[in-house]
Amino acid sequence: MKNNKWIWLGLDCVWVILLLAFDQYTKLLAVKRLKDQAPIVIWKNVFQLEYLENRGSAFGLFQNQKIFLLAVGFLFMGFVFYLLVKLPTKRRFLALHVLLGCLMAGGIGNMIDRFVQGYVVDFFYFILIRFPIFNVADIYIVVAAFTIAFLFFFVYRDEEMDFWMIRSENSGKDPKEKV
Repeated sequence: MKNNKWIWLGLDCVWVILLLAFDQYTKLLAVKRLKDQAPIVIWKNVFQLEYLENRGSAFGLFQNQKIFLLAVGFLFMGFVFYLLVKLPTKRRFLALHVLLGCLMAGGIGNMIDRFVQGYVVDFFYFILIRFPIFNVADIYIVVAAFTIAFLFFFVYRDEEMDFWMIRSENSGKDPKEKV
């Protein structure tokens, strides 16, 4: 069974690397084709590609707080990695493996930008709703987070999620019972 866990974790790593490569490639294209250029209109007054150097987090929060954002990113990645390691290697949890991989790739993708350049490259802009400019890594994170929430609320039962719990020595015993 342990070997099976390593195979699943290996596949998780391959998935993360593929997603990360795509994210970094799209950001490279954005820098080459959009930086210092007029936006590329995809659908007039609705959607365009527009280069932006985001020195904050989602929605422009925490501007110029690179160290703080990297620290939070590392904590987040550690938590997601913990969840991946604890996740059972059953077909029923394949979706969670895929989605946690998306969270990991999105987080790492934006952390790479922030660490190397001091900012994250964003380039998708929905003008119609004036939604903040975002990138592929952001899509991974948002879609995965909402889908995971949906799975927790509507698909998985509470008892199926017990494997993520951190148990103490007294776990499972009556709290009134003396040790």
